[in-house]
Amino acid sequence: MRFTTQQPSKLGIGIDFGTSNSAAAVFDGERITLIKLATPDSVMPSANYIDRAFQSSTGQCAIEDYISGNRGRKVELSLEVFGEARSGTGGGESAMGGDGEGDTVKVYGQAFDDSTLPGRLFRGTKRLLGNRNADRIAVFEKTFRLVALVVPILVGIRKSIESTVGGKVKYACLGHPVNFEGRESERNSVALERLSEAYDHAGISDQSFCPEPTAAAISFLHNYPQSSDELVLTVDFGGGTLDFSVLRRDSSTFQVQATHGIALGGDRIDQTIFRELVFPLLGKGERWSRMVDGSEVDTLFPFGDYEEMLINWPISYMLNQNKYTSAVTERMQASDPGAEKFRRLYELIQQNYSYQVFEAIKEFKAQLSLEESALLDIPEIDIQVVIERWEFETMISDLLFEFEQGIAEILKKANCRPNDIGLVLRTGGSSLIPAVKEILDNQFRGKVVEHDPFTSVAAGLAVANYYQYAESDLS
Repeated sequence: MRFTTQQPSKLGIGIDFGTSNSAAAVFDGERITLIKLATPDSVMPSANYIDRAFQSSTGQCAIEDYISGNRGRKVELSLEVFGEARSGTGGGESAMGGDGEGDTVKVYGQAFDDSTLPGRLFRGTKRLLGNRNADRIAVFEKTFRLVALVVPILVGIRKSIESTVGGKVKYACLGHPVNFEGRESERNSVALERLSEAYDHAGISDQSFCPEPTAAAISFLHNYPQSSDELVLTVDFGGGTLDFSVLRRDSSTFQVQATHGIALGGDRIDQTIFRELVFPLLGKGERWSRMVDGSEVDTLFPFGDYEEMLINWPISYMLNQNKYTSAVTERMQASDPGAEKFRRLYELIQQNYSYQVFEAIKEFKAQLSLEESALLDIPEIDIQVVIERWEFETMISDLLFEFEQGIAEILKKANCRPNDIGLVLRTGGSSLIPAVKEILDNQFRGKVVEHDPFTSVAAGLAVANYYQYAESDLS
């Protein structure tokens, strides 16, 4: 593809709808402008909150609505009625002893209808797009298609773009990961079909698509054109996925050689920190002595029952049920040092502090990117832990190994070696981790450049849209 000198008749518009966060940009042929999606910021959380009146809020407002609505709220689950069924066939006495008309009995599902739930938060919905079986999600007494849960976020992005450009917007170049999350062989085609439909419902009917790492490379090549012939490796390490592309550039032309993507992102790193540093301070590994049928029983506290909901903060409010809190309440009454850990766990559950824990982890991770040690400070549950950078790197060593395997795979797909690469573009929030930088610097010494970690994809999409690149040219 060539960056043409012909001036198209319309603005280039790019939308980067991400797993964790979203961004958008416009390009007029000379200047790239980032859209203020969350004033004064250009990046907003990819979140949607629906309350019981089916009113929707998006972005940071959605997260704040979710947190305020669940703080201190006791979860009360009841059996949900799926329908009614006849226990007899009529024409005589039924098998259940009723009359000849047959008995009508209610059919119940699992106990999950939370009668006091003020609203539902959806974040990371992009992860489900490639799962054909995840087509509909229940929201209170209604069932929503997965596509419908994405649309409000995209509508908000479109309106922000329109506010910036001063007119209606019906077209854009849309980013997507190289591989959507999921195990199904057709996950990419399913996800792109759903994403296209969601954009269409949001008013973006004139669509083109571009892999996210290729878009990041395009924005760099636009900003720094040069005449040398070289292979460019882009490493886009975001919140949900790790994506690679290799393209060859020569003056104002480029050709994509290979792309690769895996389900490894900053979210998994954050969850690892939560497990390794916070879980032991909430009671993981502690023993629990109590009286059962007149006998004293001593076992490990069943912390495993809490783990998955703790590290998935949009559903952590579900822990505020008696079946979870009663055990914590009993354990925190003990007179041993471990009782304080369970008091923290109880406070986290009751006040729905999992989101605040993850925000503290993100700040801690950013601090470790700048300094050799950092303080994980979570005042809501009275936790302060100082960790050296090397300890953090040991903690995520398995994930770093996956990262190295991803590099090896993209080089294999492009049929090249590290020495063949002339330039490496490092982008995405997780690319700021020093251990990630070190791996790239060791393999591609003197060739690695940091490129707009949070907005490079949106900018490249706008450039691609301006020059009307086709998806077939960019994959």
